Order: sequence, then C-alpha cells, then structure tokens
Amino acid sequence: MGNSRYPEKVGSRDVAPQYQDFRYERNRGPGQPVATSRPWWNPRYWTRKIWIGVVALVVIIIVVVVAVAVTVSKKNRYPDYSPLTYKLQDTYAGESFFDQFTYRTGYDPAGGFVHYVPKEEAINRNLTYATPNTAVLRVDTKVGPGSNPDASTGRFSVRLESKNTYNSGLFIFDVKHTPYACGAWPALWLTDSYSWPQHGEIDIMEAVNQGTAGNAMTLHTTGDCSMSVKRKQMGTTEQENCDHSVNKNAGCGVKEKDSSFGAALNSAGGSIMAVEWRSAGIRMWQFARNAIPGDITAKKPDPSAWGTAAADFPGTDCDIASHFKNNSIVVNIDLCGDLVYGTWDKSGCPSNCTDVVANQPDSFKTAFWEFGTFEVYQPTS
Repeated sequence: MGNSRYPEKVGSRDVAPQYQDFRYERNRGPGQPVATSRPWWNPRYWTRKIWIGVVALVVIIIVVVVAVAVTVSKKNRYPDYSPLTYKLQDTYAGESFFDQFTYRTGYDPAGGFVHYVPKEEAINRNLTYATPNTAVLRVDTKVGPGSNPDASTGRFSVRLESKNTYNSGLFIFDVKHTPYACGAWPALWLTDSYSWPQHGEIDIMEAVNQGTAGNAMTLHTTGDCSMSVKRKQMGTTEQENCDHSVNKNAGCGVKEKDSSFGAALNSAGGSIMAVEWRSAGIRMWQFARNAIPGDITAKKPDPSAWGTAAADFPGTDCDIASHFKNNSIVVNIDLCGDLVYGTWDKSGCPSNCTDVVANQPDSFKTAFWEFGTFEVYQPTS
C-alpha cells in the first residue's frame, strides 16, 4: 500500500491525541511521525469550550462598548433652545403696580417669625407704596418692645402674589434694591401657593440675612426632576435633585457671585433679572445696570442674543411642562424661617433670630425691595 501516515490497524486505544499533528522531518526516516502542538491562535484547532469562551468575551465587549456610547450620548444631550419671537403680554408698573397683586396673609409655610398683613394695613403702615417709576415693599421698622401691638410674635411684612398666573413665558424684572438684614429672607419667585409642590416653584432671587453669599436661583418640584445633565451656565451648581422631599427641600440651586445680592448689588444700581420658561427648560440671566441688552430696553427681548445664562435648568431629565403650572409671581420678605435658622450660626448675626426680629426694628431699615417694571412676554407662535 505504500507509506501511510497512520498504522494499518487503528484500535479504540489508538486514537491520535487531540492537539497533535504528524509530519515528517528531514533527519528522520520515512514514515516516522513527530507530534507537535497546534497553534492556539488558529480557530481551526479550537475546542467547543474555547469557542464558547471567545463568543462570551466578544458579547461582553460589545455590551460594554454600547453602554459607554449610550452613557456618553446621554451626557451630551441638550434641549433645543431655538430662538422664539416674544410679544409683551403683561406689565406691572407705576402707581397701579400693587393693584395687580393679592396680599397673602395668614400662616407662613416656611416657618417664619412674621405677620404678613393685608393690603389696607400694608398701606397704612407704609409697607407698600408706588410712584410712577418705582414700587417699594418693605418690612416694618417702627414696632418695638414697647409698642402695642409689639413684635413679640413676629414682625409685620408683606407677601404679594400676582393675580395673573402663567404656564410659561419670558419674564423681565427690574430690581433696583434688594432687602438685606439679619433675620431677613427675601425672595422673588414663581409658584402656585395652592398646589405646592405639585405645580413647582421657580426661585429667581433669594438670599438670607445680609445677602453676602449672593443670589440663589432654584427649582423645587415633586420627584423625577434631575439636573445631573449637560448644562450651559455661569453660576455654580449647588444641588442637582429638584425633588422637594430630599435634601431638606434644598431643591436644585445655582449660586451667582457674592455681589449679586444685598448691599453690593444695591450700590451698583441693582440689576435686571430675566427668566425664560419654556418646555425646553428654564434659564435665568442677571444683567448689571450698565449692561442691559438693548433688545430688553427696546421691548423686543431675544434670549438667543444674551450669551450664557447665569442658571440653566434644561428639561433633559425633567418634564418642565408637567412640573411647573399655574404659577403666580410672588414677592415677599420673610423673617427668620427654616432657611435663616439653618444658616444663623455662620451668619455673623447677633443673639438669635427671633430676638433680633422682635426687639430691633432699626435693623430692618435696609430690608426692602424696590422695583421698576415687571414685564411678561409670550411667544408669538
């Protein structure tokens, strides 16, 4: 039969090893095989077990690559803030400024040491008044320990809520003076007081005590509203979860520079606050008195021309339309309250908050808002 690679008879015990090959070498006689290992990298020689391992490894690599790609893509998502054309809808100005607000009285939900008074009393105590060019809202500075009534259960102040409500819009606030004093907690904001937190809260200007930490811009919502996403803003992020039920209702806040509130801002002539609230997100700008965009002055505001916002709350992982509804413009000056109590020890203020509020009326001479005009615009289409 000639020379064969295999023995003429192959029994059950004569099966060739799995990883052996047979070849002839020059130095060996004909028909003398030499066993050699097969190359591991050649798939022709892989066993079923090896194939399963390789396939599993490939699947794992694909899953990891896809997961990384999805994560990167998700992090880079950003809403479409395409320019909108806005038309003026509401104006709050002049001597009729306060006629467009209701005076909220009764229990303070923020735990303040304050008595919010009705309109007639506010006028009689000179806590709200307006001229053709300005509107002022202040804390009482006359009631002392010997007064009747005194301030032993809280000082007189004012909380305004606009009669008109909003579900979106472009808001322009001319702020000439911000309140500051030990124990003061002033705020300019948007909310639905009768459906909080279901209808959300948008804090536009907020500070406590002397306001030296700067302006805080914050959203408060129910669950499923996160700002752990791509944002374009100049301010500093403080919290990213807007849910009121976590972080002691800190909300998702952004801080401006220290000079954006209180005496520092007032000495610079105040500022213009602009808020664009739309389904894509909520953005806020704070313009210095000497840097107001010309389109705002011309009453043709164009946020797309204003540059990077001070605070950006994109709707990437927060359904803006469902979280914010039926909001009024709210202006108030609370006294003491949850936020003040939480910062009092580091405020540099004397004694304790309720003692200052009850017994030191002169301390609140700088605790007043002064406004020019509020304007609310709506998109034309």
